[in-house]
Amino acid sequence: MTEYTEMPEDDRPVGQAIWRGLTCRCPACGEGTLLEGYARVRAACPACGEALHHQRADDGPAYLTILVVGHLLAPAIMAVYFAFRPEPWMMIALFVPSCVALSVYLLPRFKGMLVGIQWSRRMHGFGAGEIVHD
Repeated sequence: MTEYTEMPEDDRPVGQAIWRGLTCRCPACGEGTLLEGYARVRAACPACGEALHHQRADDGPAYLTILVVGHLLAPAIMAVYFAFRPEPWMMIALFVPSCVALSVYLLPRFKGMLVGIQWSRRMHGFGAGEIVHD
């Protein structure tokens, strides 16, 4: 028989965990840094000791980054092109650095956000509430 342990409804608010992840802070305490280096998740929070090695963000942050950067820059590229008809080299000089800068900025934040979601929903071994088998 499979039993589920009862968990308090809002002991890990997802909104707070997402915000802490977006700011690259520990989803549990909000004090310690979530990442070491550019995009490597720490094994544990340096402030509260919360284990973070359970995370499985994998390719999700990259997909979200591509989605958001594409949706932000595609209309801008079209607007600039139709309004000013610049030379191709001008478009490349303007939008390639914009794309790279936006991607570099967003990728670690999306990784933190996904780790925060996983932590708040107890996914992949974060916290209690696992299924107990008899």
